[in-house]
Amino acid sequence: MPIIDLYEHGDKRKNLAHFATLASLAAVDGEINEKEKAILDKFAFKLDITDAEYKEVMKKDNKYPIETPHSGEKRLKRLFEFFQMAFSDQTVGDDQLRFIERYAIGLGYSPDKAVEIVKKSFDIFCGKIAFEDYQYLMDK
Repeated sequence: MPIIDLYEHGDKRKNLAHFATLASLAAVDGEINEKEKAILDKFAFKLDITDAEYKEVMKKDNKYPIETPHSGEKRLKRLFEFFQMAFSDQTVGDDQLRFIERYAIGLGYSPDKAVEIVKKSFDIFCGKIAFEDYQYLMDK
């Protein structure tokens, strides 16, 4: 087996674990609505999730562990994708916020840092940011 196959397998496993966690977030309020399913479908395509894997993730409890990326940028990207899922129906409940905080801790952030990042992200996604922050984001 070529070494590249090992890396592809590892990336596939990480993508599947990330997708399963996104699906768990979508279902945290009891059921997955059409907007959440549309976002899941986009992530399934982006993460190269097969139809069989999609069905497996959707019918069983999440059996995939959280994969912690080594890069801070990749961890932040995973949280960003979580917020995309959470805001797909324009409402974020307390259960979803707690789930995202737990996920942030699972990604390697300290509990205090996880709460801070989730709060800032929530404010950004809700549009509750100061003009200076908005300006900074627009200048990037």
